[in-house]
Amino acid sequence: MGKWLKRLAWLAGVVVVAIGALGAVAWWHSERALATVYAVKDPSLVFAGDEAEAARGAHLYAVLGCVDCHGADARGKFVFDAMPVARIVGSNLTPAAIAGRYDANQLAAAIRHGVGPDGRPLRFMPSGDFKDLSDADTAALVRHLQSLPPSDQAPGETVIGPMGRVLHLFGQFDLAPAEHIDHAPRTRGAPTAGPTAEYGAYLAQVCTGCHGADWAGQRVPGTPPELPAASNLTPHANGLAGWTEADFIRVIREGTRPDGRELHGFMPWRIYGGMTDEELQALWRHFERLPPRPGAG
Repeated sequence: MGKWLKRLAWLAGVVVVAIGALGAVAWWHSERALATVYAVKDPSLVFAGDEAEAARGAHLYAVLGCVDCHGADARGKFVFDAMPVARIVGSNLTPAAIAGRYDANQLAAAIRHGVGPDGRPLRFMPSGDFKDLSDADTAALVRHLQSLPPSDQAPGETVIGPMGRVLHLFGQFDLAPAEHIDHAPRTRGAPTAGPTAEYGAYLAQVCTGCHGADWAGQRVPGTPPELPAASNLTPHANGLAGWTEADFIRVIREGTRPDGRELHGFMPWRIYGGMTDEELQALWRHFERLPPRPGAG
């Protein structure tokens, strides 16, 4: 009996040491990722300075998903608590919080490169969705942020939990999206706005963070198991096969699938429902032309 107890004690000690070592490596790996400095040297933004640009910026803020993390008024908000993975808080983006810290080009870098004024990664900023946002659209969005009523609201801090650091170590939690973005300087354009597949492909970049780079659906990395996988948006049997344009627009505007099932609340359809008819038509024409791929469904 004593021999077995000694063996169990030895095994328990090994497990404790292994867990401690894993935690230490995960901490080092994540801190190194967050301390990396990226040089962003994109051309300076050029502002139109007209009412159309202001309206475009407000529209983009609403329909690109910024509202979901930073709030309708951009004062910041609590997003979710999934500790010990992470507690996510969207920061205050009003002039009271960013003036003196971010100039226009640094805001553009935050949006498209996921880095702060010091070049270090912003935690969980989904810039992979925005890395190809055109220079004109980025200027419009920056102008909108700089014109907002200032607010001193302090929404709190994002916290990375030990499990989040371990998941990041194994590539299952993207706490520093800047790691995966090409930071080479370039200009960015956009197709002519209209109900075309080409413009839809441009707009659909915002969908890739959840639905995957090929839009075939996936389990969103780092999400708890009770949340569903992001749906397959290709015309596959477990995706959008059999759907019509009207079905697609209805599901985005009303949150109801053609079979009557309601979308899970994890899908922020109310935000994307603010897109214009033309934008939703463009998205549909992009998705319907994708090659069918088996995906998450």
